[in-house]
Amino acid sequence: MEDIENILSFVVEIEKLKNVHRKTKPVGLERFENSAEHSWHVCLTAFLLKDFANEEIDINRVIKMLLIHDLGEIDAGDTIIYASETNELKSKEADGIRRLLSILPDGMGNELHALWYEFESGETADSRFAKAIDRVPPLLHNIHGDGHSWRAHGVTKEKVFSVNQRIEAGSKELWSVMRDKLEDAADAGILEQGS
Repeated sequence: MEDIENILSFVVEIEKLKNVHRKTKPVGLERFENSAEHSWHVCLTAFLLKDFANEEIDINRVIKMLLIHDLGEIDAGDTIIYASETNELKSKEADGIRRLLSILPDGMGNELHALWYEFESGETADSRFAKAIDRVPPLLHNIHGDGHSWRAHGVTKEKVFSVNQRIEAGSKELWSVMRDKLEDAADAGILEQGS
């Protein structure tokens, strides 16, 4: 019974992800997306695009990674990807993951912890695909939302391409399509050139 109580405590604690607001707005909405919505969205996106991975992947592992990849934001908050890959932020997220997973019964958090680190390192086929998919919804939010987040944060075409080219490591076909969409956004003035 204690194990169930610990799992339920974890489930209650991760509710806080619903109050971590991201920097993009869902397509057609005026409010900002929360990180829990993002996690659901990337999981479904991964499932739908699984056949376009560069290498053979285990979609169940990919979905697990995507379900937990942003849990550290409960403690660290969300920072726009174009400014967020600092050692300090990654350390805060890792501390948050350790805290959250320590709520689970002995040993249960080990698999999730290993998957979180695998995602962060991006060195396996599963993690490369998961990281590629993680980039897609925010790009679509901007493309279909007049570049709202890019404009608000002064993000240039060059920065968008340099950060998001990592999609290619997980799916060359997906990157080809997204690259064309980004070029179209630049041609339409949604994504501005750097100075």
